[in-house]
Amino acid sequence: MHGILASSVGVTCAAALTFPLTLSAPAHARPQAARTEPAAPGSTQSFPLVPLSGDRSLGPDAPEQGLGRRSVRTFSLVGVVWDDPDTELRGRVQVRTRATGANRWSGWQDIETHNHEHAADPDTAEGSSGRVRGSTAPLWVGDSDGVEVRVQAQVDERATAAGESPLPRGMHLELVDPGAEPAPRGAVTGDGLAGAESAQAYATYATNTDLAPFGAAEIPALSRTETEREFAALRQGASHAEPYIGERPSIVTRRGWGADESLREGGFVYTKKVKAAFVHHTASGNNYSCSQAPSVIRSIYRYHVVSSGWRDIGYNFLVDKCGNIYEGRAGGVSKPVMGAHTLGFNDDTMGIAVLGTFGNTKPAAASVTAIARLTAWKLGLYGADPRAKTYLKSGGGNLYRKGKNARLNVISGHRDGFATDCPGSLLYGKLGSARTAAARYQGR
Repeated sequence: MHGILASSVGVTCAAALTFPLTLSAPAHARPQAARTEPAAPGSTQSFPLVPLSGDRSLGPDAPEQGLGRRSVRTFSLVGVVWDDPDTELRGRVQVRTRATGANRWSGWQDIETHNHEHAADPDTAEGSSGRVRGSTAPLWVGDSDGVEVRVQAQVDERATAAGESPLPRGMHLELVDPGAEPAPRGAVTGDGLAGAESAQAYATYATNTDLAPFGAAEIPALSRTETEREFAALRQGASHAEPYIGERPSIVTRRGWGADESLREGGFVYTKKVKAAFVHHTASGNNYSCSQAPSVIRSIYRYHVVSSGWRDIGYNFLVDKCGNIYEGRAGGVSKPVMGAHTLGFNDDTMGIAVLGTFGNTKPAAASVTAIARLTAWKLGLYGADPRAKTYLKSGGGNLYRKGKNARLNVISGHRDGFATDCPGSLLYGKLGSARTAAARYQGR
């Protein structure tokens, strides 16, 4: 863990390895027409939306667009993307799907349209890359081989300026297949990397070697004594008071959930420290089992990178309904990795996303406990009190202007930094108990 504080600020860094690396290029092709990628491991199908009714000559200016029922290759997650990330989709997006091998279609399901607040900060290399696209939240629908989608513009003359298209231009339906579950794997030893586990994967695995064997699928939980010993090693024997830090929880690594490391952009981006944690929901629905959680995460990862044009999955950590914790954005779970989760407040923070939608559904108690245990450990590494408040400088948003020092809870909900429904009212209402529990786990 000696590398936690020795991190560069906002700099893309390759892991230090002892042999030359050729990092794979990310997949960032902008969708222009119906296309499919090779189906291994996982794939993305992209279809341009067309006018559904009225004067089809309106083309991209049509107020209702979509796709009629059609059979497609198997997929499990859907979303809609468009050309300009600064353009909001003001309207309603609905989809219905057909389960693989069945003749029965689902009812219409709504897709969360407001997703731009989950993004890289505007002045960062990721935010200004020119590859980022506007996008809805992703929706998990399970194994499906048929789809129908409709997008209806908001009926409000005030929402659309004269001459402005009622819907974003360049809308595409994205269908994501997460690929097969990864085979059980132990730590990599010797020259155990081959094929898909290439230099990019090697670099990723190296970021967690201060916590677990190289290439481990899971970082094991530690007792309090073991955690404090590890923390002391970080401080290199300097004389300090007894640390306030929670026991390190078990964390499933990117290798454990089956990340295809060739998808993401090479290198890693770090901030100075971790002063606060923002809690999110993925808004991807609650119809998944815990055994499916790795597939859901692989799908979100692919949607963020391939469909939305981000450098990696946006969140630093993800939590499922059974309380399992997963490594998110690559760079090392103990390190201050810069994410793309809270527009304007990605610097010196971490983003934790609970898989699901919690506007009307209560989060599982195990998920809230996992948030508390994870923050007790990770915030403890950087001396942060979960019950306290801290100052964060805004990178620009709809609640705090750029440069404003905002006083926020050390454990905040996404809506505290940006006007949004995230993380859903029922999860947001649990953050007080998560703060109290995290402080208790730290020994405060």
